Amino acid sequence: MRIALITESSHSYASRADGWCGRLAEGLAEHEFRLYVLGEGSGAGSGRLPVRELPIWGRRPRGRGPALHRRRSYAQAYRALVRSLVIPGEKGSFGPALHRLAALGREDGALPAFLASGPAQRVLEQVWRSPGAETAAGQPQVQDVLVAADLLEQCLRPLSAPWYGTGEDGLGGADLCHVVGGGPAALPALVAKQLHGVPFVVTEHGLHLREQYRSWRTAPYRWPVRALLIAFFRQLTEETYRQAAVLTPGSDYDRRWQERCGADPARVRVVHEGTPAVARPAAGPEPERPVLVWAGALEPGRDPALVLHAFARVRAELPGARLRLYGEEGAPGYLEHLRGIAEKLGVGAAVSFEGRPAGGAAEAWEAGQVVVFSALAQRSPRLLADAMLSGRAVVSTEVGVAREVVGPTGLLVPPRDPAALAAACLALLGDEERRARLGLAGRLRAQERFAVEPVVTAFREVYLELVSRFPAYPVAEAEEKAGRTARGGARGVRAEVRPFARPAEYWVAGPVGAEDVAGAGAGAAAAVEAEPLKEAV
Repeated sequence: MRIALITESSHSYASRADGWCGRLAEGLAEHEFRLYVLGEGSGAGSGRLPVRELPIWGRRPRGRGPALHRRRSYAQAYRALVRSLVIPGEKGSFGPALHRLAALGREDGALPAFLASGPAQRVLEQVWRSPGAETAAGQPQVQDVLVAADLLEQCLRPLSAPWYGTGEDGLGGADLCHVVGGGPAALPALVAKQLHGVPFVVTEHGLHLREQYRSWRTAPYRWPVRALLIAFFRQLTEETYRQAAVLTPGSDYDRRWQERCGADPARVRVVHEGTPAVARPAAGPEPERPVLVWAGALEPGRDPALVLHAFARVRAELPGARLRLYGEEGAPGYLEHLRGIAEKLGVGAAVSFEGRPAGGAAEAWEAGQVVVFSALAQRSPRLLADAMLSGRAVVSTEVGVAREVVGPTGLLVPPRDPAALAAACLALLGDEERRARLGLAGRLRAQERFAVEPVVTAFREVYLELVSRFPAYPVAEAEEKAGRTARGGARGVRAEVRPFARPAEYWVAGPVGAEDVAGAGAGAAAAVEAEPLKEAV
């Protein structure tokens, strides 16, 4: 099968060929993958993944606006889109308006220029200030209109991507699309489904909409602009969940979020994010003295101050205990704030701030007897799973994915409760046999849940199921394997639909011999372990 992987270059699993997309392509070597990246400089495609890039942030690409007689059609479609964002009773017009804008842009290539033009700005201002608009209370000013129009143009830029043909590089020539990350990356998949009936899968390791809510709360824009963009991403997420054939969140925690945002539970399947770290040896012998290890970004959301308060109680019981905190400062001045807390608690001499470990996260876990997590919201399972793979016992606050990942192999305590956290740490520091037992159980649990092979197997089944459910392909009369003519033929000519029109031999370049079959899966480069501490945790 031909599978189009679509993502943004800002996501870590698409930033390098040895990331998540690369590991998936290597595990499913029987399929042909192409990577479509929204953004530049991703570095992807250096391996077996051919890459196509489309810049979506920054200056608008050059191009002329629509002709005068077409400007009204553009304005009507854009007006319907903006009304779906600000008028409560017209949210259902979001999807049709998207597809109408995409269709207009394919005909003359003038969509980016129109979205940045004066007529589009006037449409935005009129609708934004119309009676009943949700953002009208924020009193949008002229500068808000200019800023919001520019941001919407960048968000909608994928609608004008040169990817919607049926040739060798077009999404119409793919058997299915796989959206990795959600958000604007879903726009090409939505258009491909509308034009060519190509089904698509959505994989989210950390929900795109949830991150947008968090980032736009502190964005350097006035309230009307932030409200408008949040409404856009919310509508885009709901439309994506409605149209996707299968949703594969990276955790059960994310699954609940997706269902709350309107996803059909029957089309949601949890597929944990596999990591090559499962093959990493367990950490070596424990340090002789009792040492607690904490890792993550030094920011209020990770609540390292809770660990300091809990450690003061541990230190009162075990005077020889030490605490090591690994990670970089995530908020200006927060490191000095933590140092001040440690000094006030009288444990400054026993606490060390190690920064980013030179040898990766594995170096941090090996430095302690017990690994501690104190976050107020644990959205990603990666750092927890990496700590469990080290074989060290884990204590975590019971938030987000913690119970799902740790399960019965670690100790869970309420957030913001230093007494409970200190009691859990003391219980493990004082019982070597229990530490070893929980550490081994946690390592086995993480190996079972986060190995790469189960991920590859899950998506192999998903792909085959989707293709079996969508067997009909539009085939033009003169279509050839070389791809000179694509589905749909000339404009205005409806192609014939033939069930199972492309057999397996369609994708074979020539006669297949035994040596070809034997070497089909060979030559895949070994996956390089991703650095967990590099992610926003």
